[in-house]
Amino acid sequence: MDHIKEYNKVDSSNESVHFRITRIEDYYSARKGEPDEPHRHDYFTILVANKAKGKHIIDFEDHDLAGNQVYFISPGQVHQVMEENKSYGFSIVFSEQFLIENHIPTNFLFELNLFNHHSNSPLLEIDKTSKDELNIYCENLILSLKANEGIEKYMSGAYLKQFLIKCSVLLFKNSETNATESNNSLFIKFRKLVELNYSTWHSVTDYSNSLNITPDHLNRTIKSLIGKTTKEYIHSRIHVAAKRMLFFTDLTNKEIGYQLGFTEPSHFSASFKKSVGVSPRDFKNSI
Repeated sequence: MDHIKEYNKVDSSNESVHFRITRIEDYYSARKGEPDEPHRHDYFTILVANKAKGKHIIDFEDHDLAGNQVYFISPGQVHQVMEENKSYGFSIVFSEQFLIENHIPTNFLFELNLFNHHSNSPLLEIDKTSKDELNIYCENLILSLKANEGIEKYMSGAYLKQFLIKCSVLLFKNSETNATESNNSLFIKFRKLVELNYSTWHSVTDYSNSLNITPDHLNRTIKSLIGKTTKEYIHSRIHVAAKRMLFFTDLTNKEIGYQLGFTEPSHFSASFKKSVGVSPRDFKNSI
């Protein structure tokens, strides 16, 4: 599968660069209007679409690309932008090293609930006023790239943090649920556990025991926040990992199943088909 693109560096020509912001219309011009190819990054990506028309595929789920949208793509996620015409907006990319250098804890990203929603859309819809506010941050981020000496080198980190906080506030306002602080804290802890253990912990009880709460309490909390059960969230994360393996590797269904904690290949195939709608073999053949 040598046609698959994987980007491990924010700037392939300069390993010391850990943050970059670009106008997405420049990408369109550089590609001469040709569609983007499916690829994944080893860093965080934010796509601010001010004006756009087309499709954005993230982890094999289709999203209508349009104006007044912000997408949050986590490291490892497969995505592809397919534009019908030139889009306008910004692409922001940054690595974990950038967070470290700017004293931004990785936990900060979890608390914002913007990245890694494997069971939810990674899309934030915004109105014109909010778009204008976010564009100001983006323009300041572009200007901050010129400040790379002394205390000014931390400007990019400060503006990015403000940008992310603003997006989190907008996400909360757009949410149909009113999450209490305790429920949101529980969800953050649950998400972290899923990221660490999804390949070995498949049951709700595994997570509720680790959190010292009942399975029913955990399920009620998760469903109230994201509209899906705890089991659905866990399986969603497992099957996203399975899709990536099917897409990026030549591992057999049996090997993928074992890596994801299934004792029998038939159990993996049945679980995948129930969630995705097709068998792992048919999914791979459709890529």
